[in-house]
Amino acid sequence: MAGADVAAASLFGADRRLCSADILPAAEVRARIEVAVLNFLAALASPSSPAISVLPLISRSSANCSLRSGLLSDVSSVYLSYAFCKRSLMRQNDAKAFVRVWKVMEMCYKILGEGKMVNQRELFYKLLSDSPKYFSCMRHVNRTIQDVVSLLRCTRQSLGVMASSRGALIGRLIVHEPKEEHIDCSILGPSGHAITGDLNLLSKLNLCSDARYIIVVEKDAIFQRLAEDRLYNQLPCILVTAKGYPDLATRFFLHRLSQTFPNMPIFALVDWNPAGLAILCTYKYGSISMGLESYRYACNVKWLGLRGDDLQLIAESALQELKPRDLQIAKSLLSSKFLQENHRAELTLMVERGKRAEIEALYCHGFDFLGKYIARKIVQGDYI
Repeated sequence: MAGADVAAASLFGADRRLCSADILPAAEVRARIEVAVLNFLAALASPSSPAISVLPLISRSSANCSLRSGLLSDVSSVYLSYAFCKRSLMRQNDAKAFVRVWKVMEMCYKILGEGKMVNQRELFYKLLSDSPKYFSCMRHVNRTIQDVVSLLRCTRQSLGVMASSRGALIGRLIVHEPKEEHIDCSILGPSGHAITGDLNLLSKLNLCSDARYIIVVEKDAIFQRLAEDRLYNQLPCILVTAKGYPDLATRFFLHRLSQTFPNMPIFALVDWNPAGLAILCTYKYGSISMGLESYRYACNVKWLGLRGDDLQLIAESALQELKPRDLQIAKSLLSSKFLQENHRAELTLMVERGKRAEIEALYCHGFDFLGKYIARKIVQGDYI
């Protein structure tokens, strides 16, 4: 779409240099929903407008995705350009998606009017009970929320929708919530401290630390192993996990840590497989589906391990064959615009060998080896 058409096609957002979603107060979000409704009604009443129902949404496709580097930092993030797709009531495949947008906006309007916050699962079950014809699975809600973010140009949190969080942290960090007692994360059990899904609360936390490193761990089992071993007492660090693919709240919290402690490097410990690299890239750059907000959560994450050079530490029998899903993820990553060359080389090696290795394979050297492995790699600067 030509630049001159941007203002006409977009309901909100004047800065053409950056396609982004803003953090807005509830009153302004409700006002934007009202404007969207009025524009729709005006289109319905216009005899010269055959398309009664076209919603212009920023395209969330890889073709509309680029990587933006920060001017004053070493953080890069995914962003979306001003290319539009449409939801139309007149196209058979789009009709339900079009209606879903209005139903989610209606629900958000009510939520904000009541001063409430809901998580996506709560929103899904409410929509499922009210409109089962349109919302039969969580995927419908997730995609529609992103459509609404794209239409209104405000963050998901601004819509009154909280992130569902699986994240946890432990280590040399004191967390002080407003009007609450402080939490010393170095004296907790191996499950650590749960990261709340309320981004507003996360943004207000007071954080104090004498750590030197932040280590993001892909798996909860590895996180608990390192917590059980009190790695942070031997290596002054903060351990964070999202227990798999990173949820928004964990990414937001990691970004907060990086902003609060800018001199503290962030290292990632993931499986040596395409999914592990995809997890690392999500922390590092953000995701295409959330391209309007990715810059708010991206961090400069270094790849500590596992990497190809570590395979010499692992028995050949512990390596596993790549699965079809692995190859699908690898293909997607290799075709992306933002994969840096040393990451691409690692991924190419995985595909050429047809193998994958999990972090647990290092236990062949004993259950206490993992902490030594991490400390050695950090001290030797063995990361990319």
